[in-house]
Amino acid sequence: MSNTPLFRTLIADDMLSVDRVIRSRLHSDVVLIRQVAEYIISAGGKRLRPALTLLAGKALGFEGPILHEQAAMVEFIHTATLLHDDVVDESGMRRGRQTANALFGNAASVLVGDFLYTRAFQMMVTTQNMRVLEVMAEATNIIAEGEVLQLLNIGNTDVSEEQYLQVIQYKTAKLFEAAARVGALIAGATEAEEAALARYGMYLGTAFQIIDDVLDYSGDAETIGKALGDDLAEGKPTLPLIYTMRQGPEASAKVVREALEQASRDRFPAVLTAVQSCGALDYARSEAEKAAEQAAAALAPLPDTPVRAALAELARLSVERDA
Repeated sequence: MSNTPLFRTLIADDMLSVDRVIRSRLHSDVVLIRQVAEYIISAGGKRLRPALTLLAGKALGFEGPILHEQAAMVEFIHTATLLHDDVVDESGMRRGRQTANALFGNAASVLVGDFLYTRAFQMMVTTQNMRVLEVMAEATNIIAEGEVLQLLNIGNTDVSEEQYLQVIQYKTAKLFEAAARVGALIAGATEAEEAALARYGMYLGTAFQIIDDVLDYSGDAETIGKALGDDLAEGKPTLPLIYTMRQGPEASAKVVREALEQASRDRFPAVLTAVQSCGALDYARSEAEKAAEQAAAALAPLPDTPVRAALAELARLSVERDA
C-alpha cells in the first residue's frame, strides 16, 4: 500500500505539467536570472501552493492547461517572496542547502525575485480574468505588509498572540488563500464555492505556519532543512515564545525575553528548555489543530468528491508533519 497522500496522487500528472510550465516560463536571455531562478526552483520544496490551485480547480470539476499555468504563477510568487525573505533574514540555509543570497549575493537574489514577481503577473494576464488579477494584486500587497509587520516585531517582547496571528495570516496564509481562490475562479466557481475555498486556504496556511514555528523548537535540523533556532536568532516572537512569555513561570519568561531582545542563538538551549517545560509547544500545536479543523469545515459547500476528501486530508497532514 502506498504512503503517498491522496492529494498528491490525485494531482501527480498535473504537477508534472506545472513543472514543465515553470521550466518554460523561467526562460530569460539573461544568464544570471536563469541560474538563480533555476537554483531556487530546483530545490523542490512541498509545492503546496500550486497544489492548492490545482485541487481547488479539480474540486469543482475543472482540468486543463490554464490551471497548470496559474498554479505555476502561484509558485513564482511564493519563490519571489522566499528570495526576498532570505535576504531580509540574512539566511544562509533553506531546504538543507545554501540560500540563493548566500551563493549569488543579495543584489542578484532581490533582482531575480523581482523578475519572478513580474513574470507571475505576465502569466496572470493570460487568463484575461480580471478577478484573478484583483486577487493576486491584493494578495501580493498584503504579503508585503506582513513582511513589514514582521520586521517591526523583531525583538519585541510585547507582541500579543493576535498580532502574531495577523503577521502569519498576512505573510503566509494570504498566499494559500489566493492560491485556492485562483483555482476556484479558473473553474468558474459560484460565490459560495469561491468563499469556501478561500476560507479553507486561509485556515490551512495559518495551521501550516504555526507548525513551522513549532518545528523551530521541536524539529530535527536535517529533516526541516534549516538550523533549529533560526527564528530566535532573527529575534522573531513566534507563538511558542509568546505563550512562554505570557503563561510560563517568570524564570522561563525572563529567559525568552532576554534571548529575543538579544536575537542570540547562543541562548537557544535555555530557551528550548523554557518553551518545552511550560507546555508552549503543546499549546501552539493545539492552535494549529483548531485552524486545520476550521479549514476542513470550510469545505462543506463543495461537491462531495475524492478531491474534497483530499483537501480535508491535506488540512490534517499540515499539522502532523515533521518538516
